[in-house]
Parts: sequence; structure tokens; C-alpha cells
Amino acid sequence: MQSFNTKQTFIVGRIDDFPPGACISFELPEGSELAIYNVGGEFYATENFCPHKGYPLSEGTLCGHIVECGWHGWQFDVRSGECLTVTDRVKTYEVVVEDNLLKVNI
Repeated sequence: MQSFNTKQTFIVGRIDDFPPGACISFELPEGSELAIYNVGGEFYATENFCPHKGYPLSEGTLCGHIVECGWHGWQFDVRSGECLTVTDRVKTYEVVVEDNLLKVNI
């Protein structure tokens, strides 16, 4: 059986567009959204919506590696997508820094 790599890479912006502590949304061509985080110069990406009620995580509060949903306080580790509040999670995506650009592999 032949295996195909179906990953796509998206340029989400320049490093300077994401200052430390930033939590910014990025819309993909098919309409879904990512939340891009800068935690002390390390960049992370997750799906943008809380699985509980759909609040945009990019509008939540980022404290270290933890983003908190602004509606009901669910907390997610942006490195793993693990929810610290309940047994749920959000998808995470690899972020690559190349030529001063942030690229996300989906």
C-alpha cells in the first residue's frame, strides 16, 4: 500500500507580527481557524475554538503555555492541546520558523 504525505504548509505571518504573549487567529482557505501563540519566543498553533461552546481561543487569556477560554474558563496547554480543566483537548499543529516567517504544517 502506498502512503502519501497530505500535509500542507501555510505561511501565517512574519515573526514580528507575533510579539511575546500574542495570541492571534489565522483563517485557513477552507474556513477553519488556527490560534497562533508566542510564548517567550516559542511559537505554537492550535485549532482556534474551544470544544465546549466554540469560543475563539485567540480571544482568550494566555498565561505562559496555558490559554484560558474567555467564556467558561477551560484551560488548554498550547504545546499539547491537553485541557487542564476536563478530559478534552484541542488539535495542535507544528510551527516552523523559516526566513523570519512563521509556517504552520496542517
